Amino acid sequence: MEFFKIKHDIPFMKYGKLTTTISLVTFIFAILALGFKGLNLGIDFTGGMLIEVSYPQPANLDAIRKTLEAEEVAEVAVQSFGTSKDVLIRVPLKGETNSTKLSEQVFSALKAQDSAAELRRVEFVGPQVGQELYESGGLALMLVIAGIMIYLALRFTWRFAVAAIIANMHDIVIILGMFAFFQWEFTLSVLAGVLAILGYSVNESVVVFDRVRENFRKMRRASVSEVIDNAITATMSRTIITHSMTQLMVLAMFFFGGEVLHNFSLALTIGIVFGIYSSVLVACPVAMALGVSRADLLLPEKEGAVDERP
Repeated sequence: MEFFKIKHDIPFMKYGKLTTTISLVTFIFAILALGFKGLNLGIDFTGGMLIEVSYPQPANLDAIRKTLEAEEVAEVAVQSFGTSKDVLIRVPLKGETNSTKLSEQVFSALKAQDSAAELRRVEFVGPQVGQELYESGGLALMLVIAGIMIYLALRFTWRFAVAAIIANMHDIVIILGMFAFFQWEFTLSVLAGVLAILGYSVNESVVVFDRVRENFRKMRRASVSEVIDNAITATMSRTIITHSMTQLMVLAMFFFGGEVLHNFSLALTIGIVFGIYSSVLVACPVAMALGVSRADLLLPEKEGAVDERP
């Protein structure tokens, strides 16, 4: 299906050095943000307490925050959960704080503010569990990257595998860098979004690489840059339709999913935007720079075989 028919190939590879330079600068800024600011880890990783409270009417989040500030509850996060009547309160545990007493203190203050407040649940995440989740998340990220590299190396060639992983790491580091720079909370749901972007971005690279391989068979006299330009141009309609529909769904979660899905959809939005860019303007120029050629993707001809193509 092609809603956007492009008659002439767009010379993407002509600007390959410029786009990779822009990507390199962005990548360096993201690394600096991670190095100097670091991620603002949520209680999923650092340990803390979750308290869910329900009200018969829409909750006044500002009033709840002021009440907890008056109780000297440090670094508390208050947000709607599902509906405007349900509130999720996140409280990090500092030092030797007794979690049971702290939860009782928080709910007592909320009950004094509004006697109709109803406690739904209290969950605790210890610092040790949080550290294990952090390490397991990092291990999952490394295993996904290794699996993608092996898959691409077997399906195409090692040059495309390296190019795709560089493009994917570009996306992941920029997502993490933006979360570090703006100090957005990094939680397990955000990590899930990062892992989803890894698969999503590599899918776009595979589509382009498949078309490149087909073009090497069809465009016998074309140069490598012409082959890649044609492959990217030919998949543009598919790229626009697929990413537009995906982004539409993600934006629906961003604007209407509430605070719980906010950072998750934010990570997906950043990843989708940079995923399109990196699959076209990072992966392909890097593959070209690594010396990808027709011989890498075409099977050697058997002796005595007759080429019937004109």
